[in-house]
Amino acid sequence: MIYKPLIFLSLLFLSNISLAFDAFIVKDIQIKGLTRISKQTVFNYLTIKPGSRFSPNQASSVISTLFKAGLFKDIRLERNNNILIVRVKERPAIAKITFTGNKDLETEDLLKSLKAANFVEGRLFNRSLLDKIKLDLKRQYFNTGKYAIRLKSTVTPVARNRVAIKIDISEGVVARINQINFVGNKVISDDDLLYEMKLSTGGWFSFFTQDNQYSSLKLRADLEKIRSYYLDNGYLKFNVDSTQVSITPNKKDIYITVNLTEGEKYTVSKIKLVGNLIVDKQELLNKITIKSGDIFSRKQITKSQEKMIERIGDEGYAFADINAVPEIDSKNKTVALNFYVDPGKRAYVRRINFKGNLKTRDEVLRREMRQMEGGFLSQKKIKRSKTRLERLAFFETVEVKTPRVPNSNDQVDVNFNVVERPSGNLMAGVGYSQIQGIIFNASILQDNFLGSGKRVGVTFNNSRVNTQYRLSYFNPYTTIDGVSRGFDVFYRTMDAEFANLSRYASDAYGTRLNYGFPISEYNYVSMGAEIDNTTIKTTNFSADEVFKFLERNGNNFTSYRLTANWRHDTRNRGLFPDKGMLQSLNAEVALPVSDLSFYKLTYRHQWLYPLIKDYILVLKGQVAYGETYGDSTEYPFFENFTAGGPRTVRGFRGNTLGPLDSQGLPFGGNLRVVSNAEVILPIPFTKKLRNFRLSAFVDVGNVYGVQEDFDVDQLRYSTGLSAIWLSPLGVLSFSLAKPLNKKPGDQVEIFQFTIGTTFNW
Repeated sequence: MIYKPLIFLSLLFLSNISLAFDAFIVKDIQIKGLTRISKQTVFNYLTIKPGSRFSPNQASSVISTLFKAGLFKDIRLERNNNILIVRVKERPAIAKITFTGNKDLETEDLLKSLKAANFVEGRLFNRSLLDKIKLDLKRQYFNTGKYAIRLKSTVTPVARNRVAIKIDISEGVVARINQINFVGNKVISDDDLLYEMKLSTGGWFSFFTQDNQYSSLKLRADLEKIRSYYLDNGYLKFNVDSTQVSITPNKKDIYITVNLTEGEKYTVSKIKLVGNLIVDKQELLNKITIKSGDIFSRKQITKSQEKMIERIGDEGYAFADINAVPEIDSKNKTVALNFYVDPGKRAYVRRINFKGNLKTRDEVLRREMRQMEGGFLSQKKIKRSKTRLERLAFFETVEVKTPRVPNSNDQVDVNFNVVERPSGNLMAGVGYSQIQGIIFNASILQDNFLGSGKRVGVTFNNSRVNTQYRLSYFNPYTTIDGVSRGFDVFYRTMDAEFANLSRYASDAYGTRLNYGFPISEYNYVSMGAEIDNTTIKTTNFSADEVFKFLERNGNNFTSYRLTANWRHDTRNRGLFPDKGMLQSLNAEVALPVSDLSFYKLTYRHQWLYPLIKDYILVLKGQVAYGETYGDSTEYPFFENFTAGGPRTVRGFRGNTLGPLDSQGLPFGGNLRVVSNAEVILPIPFTKKLRNFRLSAFVDVGNVYGVQEDFDVDQLRYSTGLSAIWLSPLGVLSFSLAKPLNKKPGDQVEIFQFTIGTTFNW
């Protein structure tokens, strides 16, 4: 069969050579050379159809359209009588992509970037796309500070019209910032500006922080921080004129130059509120943290806007907009600030939805809500609702969003998304305390029993100091108003000698019942009753104080006690809070019908205040006092308070501070005074450890006996570092402390720790 080639290659029709054949009517179209691509795909790209007239002038258009599809590397058009034959050679498919030499970037990450560019195994190979991808890979390495990166690609044909692609990477060394220069700063020093930047020329911790590795993204962020620094210090017309980044020929050292114009410092001349204020004007003015006469500060303006928006939001105007428009007086270097208030429409809550509470019942979350469905939206109430959920300790995280209701301009939904903490019905473990030694514990305990929010448990703890069995129940919502009820049945033994105390032992059993009543959003009162029986046992080495007390009062005591507690708690979380206050006052009275009549009063205080970013000041203190009344004349020594150790004054051995008995052993006392000041420190190199807390502390405290008066000179002081980790194995606490005023007879313990035991925060 004789074929008359019309066009052999695309190069031919581009050469403008006329073809010597006449136009014809296409009777049929045949596709030759396909292996993977379907004929229908080719027909979709063809602009000529059977039955139409085909001329040489149309050939270039047909070939051009097929080439643009990117499926073929060669296309030829041929004629056999009135049949048009399209002969093609498909592009090879990618059989395999491999990388060698990559260390900084994982192969998986590199393959993901190729996938985003549609350059993956099974796709058709495109040489130009490979070149583009190599440029993208270089940019990725540039972001890691490696500018000497070299890439070499090898394309190897394999069977079935496929290719294997190998990309060899020579990463080179990281380019380090050698120098950062500022040009134009006259008021603010280079050191102050460098302090604001994350990029630096390196230091002791650059191996971890990599702050001396250049990144254009980091530089832009640093320039914005410098801009904010100037604007927060009154330099209203500050400007970064230009930046130059140069790299040495060996691609190892980078030099950065920042050209800037500081301008003059401006002060605020007056402040004005304009618009529909919604609330009292003076109340909004009080929310403005920047005042007339202050240095201009964009940070304070933003803070003022947020405070006013939050206050207006409490009235239901969730989409309020407040713009601060400055009137600049360049002559006098002053700025008049006009705050334009647009409250928008009041928003109402359509529904409150909960997601993620797979175990916890919906009603447990809903009863903590302070924002109600159908009411107007209050940001204050939503924040409080979120805080109350966080304080339940059932959830690891709580997030809240308030999206608009579709097709409505005055309704929102409140969506809470929670992540539940893992909980098991049966727990067993081993802990260690320097005071109690090895602690074995087992419990059938549910803080969120069947998702109801109730706490039910059977607990066993055993150590060289204590053995305890306890059955407990607590319902935080006996009534819908939040009245709680709980009870305990317990049996415990104690060997005081192993607790670093006087030599005696005790056995006690009893039961208690307790009711709690919320009297306001932040105040809670509880009252209870307890009946217990205590038996004291002695040894031949017990102290005279123990023998004499038992001779006069016996060794078995039954107590009928009433307890009352008031608690004021504004902390943002129950566990590891970072702001707020906790105050509690506890009273315990053994009634006159008891074998011994006495009372105990305990006041505790905790105050947390954010100092600067990531630093939190914590002040804690407690005063505990016990005394007899009525016919009883001797305060029971087994009710004494103790001090020293991880929970009171660190650096001194647990329970060893205060009066000593006739054997020279710690005896405790009826007055305890303890104060702690701590600064919670940011964790180096990471902010992701939510269950870890590091702090520097100063502890002060001591215990005073019945015959002693409070004496400031007898207080013990210590300072050091403390760490607490809420690990999967339990609470781990460590402290490294140095006593500041150790006196003769004091027992010092520099390093103290507990593992898997309860720690009260």
